[in-house]
Amino acid sequence: MGRPEDTDTTAHEAVFGVADSVVLLFDEAGTVMGRPYAAERLLGYPAAELGGRHVGSLLAGDETDRLPGILETSERDGGWSGVLLARHRDGRTVAVDVTVLPLPGEAGPARWLVVAVGAAPSRQWTMGPALLERMVTAMPVGLCFVDSELRCVWSNTALEHFGGGTVEQRRGKRLSEIQPGVNADVVEWKMRQVLATGEPVVGYEHVGRTRAHPDRDHAHAMSFVRLDDDNGRALGVCYAVVDITDRYRARLRLRLMALASERIGRSLDVMDTAQDLADVAVPGLADFVAVDLLDTVLRGAEPSPGPTAAGAALRLVRGGAQNVHPGGVREVLDPGEPCGYRPSSPQMDALARGRSWRAAHLDATTRVASLPLSLIETAGPPAAGESLPHTAIVVPILARGITLGVATFLRTRRDEPFDEEDLRLAEELVARAAVCLDNARRYARERAAALVLQRSLLPHGVPAQEAVEAASFYRPADELSGLGGDWFDVIPLSGARVALVVGEVLGHGIDAAATMGQLRTAVRTLADLDLSPEELLAHLDDLVVQVTRDGTATDLGGTPNPAGVGASCLYAVYDPVSLRCDLASAGHLAPAVRAPDGTVTFPDLPPGPALGIGGLPFESVELPLAEGSVLAFYTDGLIEAPGAGRDGLLRVLESRDLPLDELCRSIADELAPTRPYTDDAALLLVRTRGLAAGRVAVWDLPADPAVVARARVMAARQLADWGLEELAFTTELVVSELVTNAIRHASGPIRLRLILERTLICEVFDASSTSPHLRHARTTDEGGRGLFLISQFTRRWGTRYTAEGKIIWAEQPLDGDASDA
Repeated sequence: MGRPEDTDTTAHEAVFGVADSVVLLFDEAGTVMGRPYAAERLLGYPAAELGGRHVGSLLAGDETDRLPGILETSERDGGWSGVLLARHRDGRTVAVDVTVLPLPGEAGPARWLVVAVGAAPSRQWTMGPALLERMVTAMPVGLCFVDSELRCVWSNTALEHFGGGTVEQRRGKRLSEIQPGVNADVVEWKMRQVLATGEPVVGYEHVGRTRAHPDRDHAHAMSFVRLDDDNGRALGVCYAVVDITDRYRARLRLRLMALASERIGRSLDVMDTAQDLADVAVPGLADFVAVDLLDTVLRGAEPSPGPTAAGAALRLVRGGAQNVHPGGVREVLDPGEPCGYRPSSPQMDALARGRSWRAAHLDATTRVASLPLSLIETAGPPAAGESLPHTAIVVPILARGITLGVATFLRTRRDEPFDEEDLRLAEELVARAAVCLDNARRYARERAAALVLQRSLLPHGVPAQEAVEAASFYRPADELSGLGGDWFDVIPLSGARVALVVGEVLGHGIDAAATMGQLRTAVRTLADLDLSPEELLAHLDDLVVQVTRDGTATDLGGTPNPAGVGASCLYAVYDPVSLRCDLASAGHLAPAVRAPDGTVTFPDLPPGPALGIGGLPFESVELPLAEGSVLAFYTDGLIEAPGAGRDGLLRVLESRDLPLDELCRSIADELAPTRPYTDDAALLLVRTRGLAAGRVAVWDLPADPAVVARARVMAARQLADWGLEELAFTTELVVSELVTNAIRHASGPIRLRLILERTLICEVFDASSTSPHLRHARTTDEGGRGLFLISQFTRRWGTRYTAEGKIIWAEQPLDGDASDA
C-alpha cells in the first residue's frame, strides 16, 4: 500500500486530471513561450519542441477559427473557459478543458496564460435518476408531463410562475382548466399531433393571457415531445414553456416601424401623410387614431417655432383618422373638417407644452376632456356594440422645431392599458410621420409658389382676336414641381394679324421655367415692334448671345447658367385678310398643317440655328392657308414617346375630325400617355379664320394733297355701311392726319385700308421707310400735332415695315372709348 497522501493525490488526479494539465504562455502573435511542464503527457510533445510553435499547429480541425472569438471574450470578460480539440503529436485528437486568461502589460512579451487539462474518462457524468430529477426541477424553463388524455401528470416549479397553481393543484386537469386565458384548443391540437406522429414540435409561439398576467397578452414559445415506454408505446407528451413576451413585443415594434417606413411618406400630400400615420398605428398599436393638424400647415403658412400656445386663435383640422372596430369610437369628423378641443384637454396641453400625455386608465372626466368637441356634443349613451375609450395617448407632432399638430391614440375593445413602451412607440411613429408631414408641407408651399410662377409665365388663355381659334396642352416632365421650360403664346398684332409662338428651353424645373419666362417676355416685346419672323428671331438670338457674353447668366452660387443657349423657338405670323402665314424657326420643329379636306402636311421650313449660337442667319417661308386650316405647333416632348413621332401626330390629325379642344386632348392622350415623362411637352392648335371681304375696305390714292378730303368722305361712307356713324368724326380725323403725313413726308403710291374686326383699324401704306414719331409742338407751330391727336383719340397706334415701305396704323375701340384696353 502506498502512503495516504499518494492515494489522495492519485484520486485527485483521477477526478480533476491535474496530472495531465499543462500551463502555456503565448505572446501577441500566438507563439508558445518557454518550456511548458507536462506537455508531453497531455499532447505528446517534449517541452523542447513546443517552444516557438504557433497555437494553430496545436489545434485540430476548424478549432483555429474559434480563436478570435475566444480572445475577444477573454479580453472583455477577463477570461474564457471551455473545451477545445487539440492535435496530439501522434495525430489523434484530444479533448482538453482550456482556460484562457489575458495578462497585463507588465508581463512583458507574454500576452496570454492558457491552462489545458485533459478530460479523463472518470470525468464523464453519469445521468442517474437523481441528476435528472434535479435538472428538471431546477430548470428555469416550465416543464409539464401530460398523459394520453392530455391531463397533467407532473410539472416543475418553473411552470408555477405562469400561474395555474402547484403540481398538486394542476394534476389531473386539462390546460383549459389550468389557464382559461390560453387558447387551449390550438395547444391541445398540437399535443395530439405529436402523440399521433411522434414528431416533436419545437418553438411554437402562442399569444394569450395566463393567470399570472391576466391583464395583458403574453407570448410563449412551446415545444412538444412524445414520451414512450420501453416498448415504444406512447405514454403522453412533455411540453416546455418559455416566456418570450419581450422578444415578441420587440418584434412587433420592429414590424410596425418597418410598416411605417414603408407607408408613411409615400405621398407629398399633407392629408395623405396624416392618414398614413393613422392607418399604420391601427390596429398594431391602438384601436382608434386621430391626427389633427394646425390649419396653418394645410394653408401652406409657416407655423410658429416651438410649442403652440393654446387659445381661441388656435385652429385644428382633422388630417386623418382610423378606427379598427365599426362599433368603436363614434367618429363624426371627415378629413379636412375643423376639430376643436376644450382648453383643458390633453391635446391642447400637449400643443402648449410640446410633451406627450398618457393615461393608463381613463375615468369619465378625462375621457370627455380628451375627445373632440364635435364628438362630445353628439355623444349620448353608448350605442349598441359601441365601446368607450379606456386608455389614451396624446403626442404632439413636432418637426424641425415647429409644431404641426397632435395625434391621439385610443383603445376601446382591446382592454390592455397603454404602458411606457406603448408611449415610446407612439412617439417614434409620430416623430417619423412629423418629418414626412413637414416635408409635405414644405413641398406644398414651394410647389404652390412654383405654380404661381409657372402660371404667370404661360398665357392664361387666348386673347381676344378674330384671326384664329386656339387650344393648348402643357405637361411638364417634372410633375412634382409642375415647372418646365416649354412655352407657347398667341400674340395679337396690328392689322388683325396674330403671332403664334412655341419654344423650348433645355432642362427642367425652376431654372428652365425662369429662362423660359425671360425668352417669352423678350418675344412679346419684340413682337410689339411688328418685326418679321426672321428679324424677330435674329434679335432674340442677339439678346441670348449678349446676356451670355456679359456673364449675367450666372446664379447666386456662381454656377453658370446658359440662360437660353440651345433653346429653340418657332415664330409665325398669320394674316386673316391675306390668308397667309409667315414662319421662321430657330432650331425648332416645323408645325403640322391640316387642310380643310383632312390632308396633313409638314411644310418645308428651314430649321435655322438654335438660340445663342450667334452669327448665323434665319430664314422665313410664306405659307398660304385656306380658311379652316389647323396648325399644330409642338415641342419634341410630345412626339418622343415610342410609337409617336411625327408620323403619330400625322395619323391622329388625319383620322380625327373633332372640335379643337377635343382634338388637342386626343393628341395628348395618344402621343404622350405614359409615365415617367422624360421631357416637357407643349401643344398649340390653331384653326385659321378669314375676314370676310365686306369687313375690309381698300383705296389706292395718288400723292396729291387734294385727295385728303376725298379720303375722309370715302371713310365716312364705309363707316355708314358698317353702322358705325358714331366713329365718323374720329375716323375722319385719323384718316386726314395719316394720309396728309404720307403725302407730305413719303413717296410713291399711297393706300388707305379700313378693317372691321373687334376694333376699327385704319392703315395707310406708303413707299417710305422713314419712321414717324410723336412731337410736342410749340404754341406758335402751325403743324406737328397730327400723331399727338391720333394718340389721344385712338386706343393705340404704330408703324410696321414691309418690303415696299411702311404702314402707319391706328385702332379705335368700337364702343368709342379710347381708353378701353
